[in-house]
Amino acid sequence: QVQLVESGGGLVQAGGSLRLSCAASGRTFSRYVMGWFRQAPGKEREFVAAISESGLRTSYAASVKGRFTISRDNAKNTVYLQINSLQPEDTAVYYCAARTGGVLATTTLGWGSWGQGTQVTVSS
Repeated sequence: QVQLVESGGGLVQAGGSLRLSCAASGRTFSRYVMGWFRQAPGKEREFVAAISESGLRTSYAASVKGRFTISRDNAKNTVYLQINSLQPEDTAVYYCAARTGGVLATTTLGWGSWGQGTQVTVSS
């Protein structure tokens, strides 16, 4: 498994932007599909975005498509989530996750490694 540490969360006004980062340990980062999930208070953890091992394939939840961009830098063992046009409903703890097998899964099943999360709060 790989260890993941998220950063970059914070309090922003609606319409603002943030870039979340997730740093991974180990030398096999490029073998993992990486994903971002989020969990709002009282709600289940939900898929946000995923990116393939090479970065050539991406997948997004319908609710964030066009506003969020996932990317990765395999040389830096880091995956990013650029969040634009933030809305109050984007308020949640954002989690980074890793899995093997090449599937850009949109559920929480099969993701073997998780970070501790970073809080994003959007004020209206």
